[in-house]
Amino acid sequence: MVSGGLGRRGRVVFAASMMLLTVAMVFGCKENQTTTTTQGSSSPPAPGGGGAAGGPAIIIGEYGSLTGTQADFGVQTDQGIQLAASEINATGGIEREGKKMPVQIAVDDDKSLAQLAETSVKRLIDEKHVIAVLGEVASSASLAGGKVCQDKGIPMISPSSTNVDVTKGRDMVFRVCFLDSYQAAVVARFAIDGLKAKRVAVFTNKSQAYSTGFSSEFKKAFAKYGGQIVADQSYSQDDQDFRGALTAIKAANPDAILVPGYYNDAGSIVKQARDLGIKVPLLGGDGWSSSKLLTIAGPAANGCYFSDHMSIKDPKPLVQDFVANYKKKFNADPTSMSALGYDAARIMFDAIKRSKSLGGKDIRDAIAQTKDFSGVTGNITINANHDADKSAVIIAVKNGAFEYAATIPDPNKPMSAK
Repeated sequence: MVSGGLGRRGRVVFAASMMLLTVAMVFGCKENQTTTTTQGSSSPPAPGGGGAAGGPAIIIGEYGSLTGTQADFGVQTDQGIQLAASEINATGGIEREGKKMPVQIAVDDDKSLAQLAETSVKRLIDEKHVIAVLGEVASSASLAGGKVCQDKGIPMISPSSTNVDVTKGRDMVFRVCFLDSYQAAVVARFAIDGLKAKRVAVFTNKSQAYSTGFSSEFKKAFAKYGGQIVADQSYSQDDQDFRGALTAIKAANPDAILVPGYYNDAGSIVKQARDLGIKVPLLGGDGWSSSKLLTIAGPAANGCYFSDHMSIKDPKPLVQDFVANYKKKFNADPTSMSALGYDAARIMFDAIKRSKSLGGKDIRDAIAQTKDFSGVTGNITINANHDADKSAVIIAVKNGAFEYAATIPDPNKPMSAK
């Protein structure tokens, strides 16, 4: 008999239903904390893969450091990818067999933790059903995520992971940035031809693989091009006072000093070098590519140079169009990370357009056939190692700002005289 409420059976059914609803809500909230899906626009698409035009969408995954210690690089890369997606969707999407298919970018935040990258990529492939993946910036995260892509047969392009092992032995993994060995040779060539520096001192962070690797490759290239290393000093990760080593370097009377570290160390070293009366140029790699270098070093950074993937002051129309469109969308200047994300996405879209099918191996084959692709970061050809053959630029610090100085397509050839 029922009196003013549910019977026993009804209460059991109701309780079971509420339990299922609670579980669904918990798991739904958990997923929303780590994964978002966008189309290169401010409005996320409806669930189920519908694209901007309401038709079936091509879903591409992106994993990156949207939060955490490397969030600046991750957000900048994501914005470049989103710009590329919004531009192609404005034309209707990727054309295949006479039909346009809009693009969806499913994004997963690995929180700047390499140990989460594997989980991020598995979630994109298994739950979002992506057909290809973009990411990551950090080489350690690309190594972890790339293993998943390799095992599952899903092609991946890293915008900016420079460690040689990212693509080694992995036929599903590619990159659109140059390797550290290449940019070290570019800096060596610029020192020889651009600065007429025959005698260079090297000041390396011995605690950092990026710095030690860059230093080693620079010394080999500089000797090959006819230069001489006149001093070889090092420092440790936590050092803040560099004056002892810099005094020894000054005594060697170099024409320039290589500091192959990140912007925080480089800024302090540059400032202390100038305080000691060292007036020669200091040189670095893309680890210098941060406005914080200028904040730390102040006017002392003037007259220094570093290699990078692109310059927003490069006069080429493709670069200036990218800069203008990026500013319009994000109200900020792009960085080289933004440009690499943009190029990685565009190369992926182009490969999907040319691919025989939307299967992983066919898309992989199309990426591998990329040749002379006109990118914001240079003309890009994917070589047999799945790395990018491309040029690098040299950035000069002048009047407290980064200025485009030169493009060096092949460091093994002398720079053309201006």
